[in-house]
Amino acid sequence: MNNIELLNIAETFGTPTYVYDSAIITQQYRKLRNSFKPLNVKLHYAMKALSNVNVLRVLKNEGAGLDAVSIQEIHLALRAGFTPETIMYTPNCVSFDEIKEAVEVGVTINLDNLNMLEKFGAHYGDSVSCCIRINPHIMAGGNSNISVGHIDSKFGISIHQMRHVVRIADHYNMKIVGLHMHTGSDILDADVFLRGANLLYDVANEFPDLQFMDFGSGFKVAYRDQDMSTDVEHIGQKIVESFQEFCTNYGRELELWFEPGKYIVSESGCLLVKTNVVKQTTSTVFAGVDSGQNHLLRPMMYNAYHRIDNISNDAGEKKLYSIVGNICESDTFGHDRLLNEVREGDILSISNAGAYGFSMSNQYNARFRPAEVLVHNGVPHLIRKRETLDDLIRNEVEIPSLIEEEELSNIH
Repeated sequence: MNNIELLNIAETFGTPTYVYDSAIITQQYRKLRNSFKPLNVKLHYAMKALSNVNVLRVLKNEGAGLDAVSIQEIHLALRAGFTPETIMYTPNCVSFDEIKEAVEVGVTINLDNLNMLEKFGAHYGDSVSCCIRINPHIMAGGNSNISVGHIDSKFGISIHQMRHVVRIADHYNMKIVGLHMHTGSDILDADVFLRGANLLYDVANEFPDLQFMDFGSGFKVAYRDQDMSTDVEHIGQKIVESFQEFCTNYGRELELWFEPGKYIVSESGCLLVKTNVVKQTTSTVFAGVDSGQNHLLRPMMYNAYHRIDNISNDAGEKKLYSIVGNICESDTFGHDRLLNEVREGDILSISNAGAYGFSMSNQYNARFRPAEVLVHNGVPHLIRKRETLDDLIRNEVEIPSLIEEEELSNIH
C-alpha cells in the first residue's frame, strides 16, 4: 500500500487503526509452502499472532490449517470455518478439563508435559491419538522472551525424559501420531532446525504409528532495511533432503508440519497513528501520538524495532524524533528516528505490525483498542470496530448497596 492509500484509510476509519494487506499474507504463505516441495507439507498458521476472523478466512482459502493454544482460539477457528482435523491444539499449563474439551471438539492434541501425558493416557488409552511436544534444549530466538526450546523453558517435555515418555505411552497403549518441537523465533540458520530435527528423528524410532513431524516455526522477517530475513528456500532445501532420508529409514512417508505466525502476517500490517503533540525538551524532540504500548506492546516487551514513517509530509526536512505514546508511563515506539518533519496532525505509519500487535493489545489507562482494516483485492474493509466506553464497562457488575450508599452520602 502506498502512502496515499494509507492516508485515505486514516481519514476514512480514523486512528489509531491497524491495516493489513491480504495480498502480502497470501504471498508469504505461498512462498513458505512452496519452499518445501515435494514434501507433503502442512502449514498450521499460529493464530495467536493475529486472529481476526477475516484474516483466518484468507488463510483458510489458501489451504492452511491452524495452530491454537487455547480452547478459545479453537472456537474462533471453528467460527472461521476450519474443521477440527485442520486444527492443532498446543496448550501450556492448562487444566485437564480444557484438554478434554478440546478432545470433544476433535482437534489434534499436542501434549507438552509428563503429568498431562499420563493423565491423557489413563483417561483415553488408545481411543484418542495425540502428539508430543519435545523440548530439544536448543537456545534459539532473537529475544529471551521468545526463546522457548532451552533447558529452562516451561515448554515441552525434555529430550532427556524420553525413556519416561515411552514407558507412559507403552503402559497405557497410547497412540502417538506426531512429534513436535519449537525452539524460538527469528531463526536464520538452517542448522537450528536440522539439529532439532535430528533429535526428533532419533525419538521417532520409539513410536511406530507416527503420521507427522512438526518442526514448529521461528522464521525471521526483516524489521530494519539492513536486516536479514530467513532464507526459507535454502532452509527448505536442507530440510527436504533431511526429511526424505528420515522417511526412507522410518519405512514410510510422513507429513511435515510447520506453524508459522509472524512470518505470514507481520509484514502485511501497519499501525496508523496521529501526532497529537510535538514536544521539545532540553535533550529530545518527542512526537506524541494517539496510541501507546496498550496498542503495540512489542517495542516495550521485546525491545523490538519497527520502522516508522511520516506519511503526511513526504517532502519534509529530515529531523530526529522519539516517537512516544499517550500512556502514563514510558511507551516509546522508537528512539531518535530520522523522519520527515513531524507536525501536529500528521499521520505516522508503524510497519511490521501485523503480528502480535492487536492480539496483544489491551485497555490500559481505559484507552480503547484500535480499529482493524483489511485491504482485500485492493479494497479496504473495516474488520473490527474501534472500541467504545460500552466495551470498557460491558462485563462490570455493580453492587446495588454501593449505589444506595452513594445516594445517601449525597443527601447528607
